[in-house]
Amino acid sequence: MRALLPAALLLLPAASPVASFDLEVTNLRNAKGVLQICLTARPDSFPDCKDDPRAISRTISAAHPATRFEGLATATYAVAVIHDANSNKKLDTMMGIPKEGFGFSRNPTITFGPPKFKAACFPLDGAKQRVKMKYML
Repeated sequence: MRALLPAALLLLPAASPVASFDLEVTNLRNAKGVLQICLTARPDSFPDCKDDPRAISRTISAAHPATRFEGLATATYAVAVIHDANSNKKLDTMMGIPKEGFGFSRNPTITFGPPKFKAACFPLDGAKQRVKMKYML
């Protein structure tokens, strides 16, 4: 019986390392509405968190533009933020141009469309992520 104990211990799942980070959103045009946040580790699910069962979508008040993510598996993540000023749960556009603010982790240069995951991703190392909002109109 004692001989089986070490073998049984090998079958127990290993504890996954967990991490956390703080997100701060800056350069908001105003404090109206909410911030829609997407956090994902899957490049194919960036920037909208679609088809990622492990993605975290969060809504916070634009008046208090900071939040903490805890209990995350150690991985490389990317964040997308929309300043949903009218709280209608979508990014409003005019002729394809965003009327509301948006931003991404690591604040990559924006040309046409959202950046690739690679331009916005960051490792969880405990450092605060600051997302600087951009407004086109």
